[in-house]
Amino acid sequence: MNILLTKTVDRRKKRLGRGYGSGKGGHTVGRGEKGQKARSSIGILFEGVKVKKSLLKRLPFQRGKGKFKSGKKPLVVNIEVLNILPAGTKVNIESLIKAKIVDEKDARRYGVKVLGNGEIKKKLTIELPISKSALAKIEKAGGKVI
Repeated sequence: MNILLTKTVDRRKKRLGRGYGSGKGGHTVGRGEKGQKARSSIGILFEGVKVKKSLLKRLPFQRGKGKFKSGKKPLVVNIEVLNILPAGTKVNIESLIKAKIVDEKDARRYGVKVLGNGEIKKKLTIELPISKSALAKIEKAGGKVI
């Protein structure tokens, strides 16, 4: 009785650049002539040939003088907004977050500065960076700045 068996043949990968005995030897060993892919190794940023722009070229990047600066200034709180807080309050980032005057994430990331736009009618103790005009108005209302 004769049973037909299918025979599978797995060919070994041709080892390029290992001499004539490798099956793919010789001058350019299957790599074509010149170019980046003909060299010993392809750079990590290489993305093909011809038209396609590389990933780095496609990403947006800051141009101009300020490209190495962090870019974000502190959050501004005008003095008139502080009238929401009760008299005698210590004004710091935590109290501003609790009163929902500033966003917690942004305040912790960029900081908060008090500016002197408007009038203040309450005595407050301020523990934040402050402008000169705001400082004068707070001291006039009987508050103090630490």
